Amino acid sequence: MEVSPSSDAEEIERSWREPERFAVLFDRYGARLHRYAARRLGDGEADDIVAETFLVAFRRRAGYDLGRAEALPWLYGIASNLIRRHRRAEVSRYRTFVRTGVLPDVADGVAERAVERVSAQMSGRRLARAIAELPSRDRDVLLLVAWADLSYEQVADALGLPVGTVRSRLHRARTKVKRALGGVDPTSVHDQKGDIT
Repeated sequence: MEVSPSSDAEEIERSWREPERFAVLFDRYGARLHRYAARRLGDGEADDIVAETFLVAFRRRAGYDLGRAEALPWLYGIASNLIRRHRRAEVSRYRTFVRTGVLPDVADGVAERAVERVSAQMSGRRLARAIAELPSRDRDVLLLVAWADLSYEQVADALGLPVGTVRSRLHRARTKVKRALGGVDPTSVHDQKGDIT
């Protein structure tokens, strides 16, 4: 008989009695959080962000809402707050890309894949500049949708916002990026949920 995997909430509850059970969440989501943080800050910073995210989550696990079966949005929310603290490094990376055309310290192929997602005519430097110039609250929403593949509801959960606020921030970010790119919408390819792919 095959045993179905336990929910994140169940693992968190078990970790109250058996702290080592919390490692299941790291096994499930550590790599995804690392990819997201590396895209935003580079590999060196990503290691620290992921470690700190799980440390903060572990310390706060007693207050986790067990009605939320999936902990991924909660973890992305913690990571986004930590990344916000590293905002200067993130903006500096985008500005370096604007000047040089090269993103420093990124995971192999990330810059190339990001540029491939927009049309071949579009300048990666203009895209980087547009992302760097977004207010951090709008940039967080845009990148959680685009890079972490979270739904609007998951982003709302991660950042503690109403879904309507997520939609308006995403719309504002897309509009600013589109304007900066001369009217070309880099998010014109959508999946069935309407999210950026």
